Amino acid sequence: MHVLGPSDVPDALHCLERDPVVNVFAEYRTRLTRLDPQWLGGEVWGWYVDDRLESMCHVAANLVPVNCDEAASTAFARRAAQNRSSSATVVGPRASVEAMWRVLRPAWDTPRESRWEQPHLQITGAPAVTPDPLVRRTETRDLETLYPACVAMYTEEVGVSPEIGGGGALYRTRVRQLVSRGWSFSRIENDRVVFKAEVACATAAAAQIQGVYVDPTRRGEGIAAAGMAAVVEIVRAEIAPTASLYVNAHNTPARRAYARCGFEQTETFSTLMF
Repeated sequence: MHVLGPSDVPDALHCLERDPVVNVFAEYRTRLTRLDPQWLGGEVWGWYVDDRLESMCHVAANLVPVNCDEAASTAFARRAAQNRSSSATVVGPRASVEAMWRVLRPAWDTPRESRWEQPHLQITGAPAVTPDPLVRRTETRDLETLYPACVAMYTEEVGVSPEIGGGGALYRTRVRQLVSRGWSFSRIENDRVVFKAEVACATAAAAQIQGVYVDPTRRGEGIAAAGMAAVVEIVRAEIAPTASLYVNAHNTPARRAYARCGFEQTETFSTLMF
């Protein structure tokens, strides 16, 4: 095992190609940073078998195992246990996260939340329901209307506000970046966000959707399914051919909306939050 750097990018991309949809986050980060620690804000570790890069582990704000079997997961976890990073989450395929946590449990703090069952979904064709014609790309002029909905979604999903501890400026910058990239989508009525979603990361193969939110007063109207259909249609036409996401197993309304839209499960993720 060793820390990967810019010269390892070709091998890393070859490794990631084994499952480009599940690995979209790691590939996006690899291409964006070229594995330069200055831009990663951390490191990416590589696990070799017969001098071939077989598995990776992204170690920054998110600790993300990639293509890991039991041996690679255990090796990465042992290194993480010895050198506690600033990672706020461990997230990835459930089997890998479980294997890592068996090693990390004695050394790391108890997670404030453990989400072991998160279906990973994807869609590669046209949505199964009619897209909402009122969903569009969010524009810069919409930022002040959009931002409170983003905070509400994050707080509801993660359990803490993104503004806690003075994080509001950083979070607002992130929201603005997604809007400027054309990765934010919303339906806004009377200066209120009815529906929104964003693309968190994207490659030539896939785009991962996050931050799906429906105004609490409008839930149960079928807005989410039609809204997601609109997002999928734009994403597949203009960003990447496959749209993916992962959702908490207990979130029955969201899972029902995604199924109606045409998403199908391809993997199970887990997330540990610290």
